[in-house]
Amino acid sequence: MKDAKKIHSLVIGGTKGTGRAVVRALVNDGHTVSVIGRSAPSPSEASLPNVKFWSLDLLQQDKIPGVLDDIIRKNGKLNHLVFLQRYRGEGDAWKGEIDVSLTATKMIIDHLASQFSKGENNSIVIISSIASRFIVEEQPLSYHVGKAALNQIINYYAVRLGPLGIRVNGISPSIILKEESKDFYLQNKKLYNLFTEILPLGRMITSEDVANVVSFLCSPKASAVTGQNITLDGGVSLRGQESLCRRIARLDNIKKTASKKLAAPENSSFLKTAKQKK
Repeated sequence: MKDAKKIHSLVIGGTKGTGRAVVRALVNDGHTVSVIGRSAPSPSEASLPNVKFWSLDLLQQDKIPGVLDDIIRKNGKLNHLVFLQRYRGEGDAWKGEIDVSLTATKMIIDHLASQFSKGENNSIVIISSIASRFIVEEQPLSYHVGKAALNQIINYYAVRLGPLGIRVNGISPSIILKEESKDFYLQNKKLYNLFTEILPLGRMITSEDVANVVSFLCSPKASAVTGQNITLDGGVSLRGQESLCRRIARLDNIKKTASKKLAAPENSSFLKTAKQKK
């Protein structure tokens, strides 16, 4: 394992759920990890070696530069930057999502672009969502727009920061089984079993699955990967709507009726034109 002091990663939104799993994965990879989170870390996370936490609500945009400068001053130049934040306030969801997911991401990248260590293994990873392409009905419009815009941010900075040796990639998970949600799914077996049935992999995606992909993208093994957005949904998006409906309705074994070629009506414009040509 490399000296932890030689690899510095900053995780935005790393005190809960998938962010917490990402922090653990990077620590296991030997990174020194700086974490920005709105909430305090759990006791187990706070005791992790080579991890320091900064409390910051990204809606307080005037405080972002000072916190970033303090992180660089204390932990040194960056190698990797991972974004997992989203708006969870009770105010205007539209403005909050734009400010937290988009404006804060842009501010942080622009402020830190010159603070990466010189070398080829530098990267930015942005966690997006399948809601950037599909409609997730339990989420508001602002969430969908924010995730779609993040995908374009990935593309833009991959081109702009490539010459600086910084790779920029994204991950778009479907629903994630987190520590906080495990009890809910275990108590709702019918829903859990449905998820495992319709996913080709036969299981739900976990926070650790996302963290493993982040670990890869923040490693030399991904040295030629940039501008990519990896869908992490267990393969469910490969299935057509008809296939999913038949599976849910338990109609998998019923043969579909072969479609018959319908003859054009006698009064169709096609037949009239054909007769005129004769």
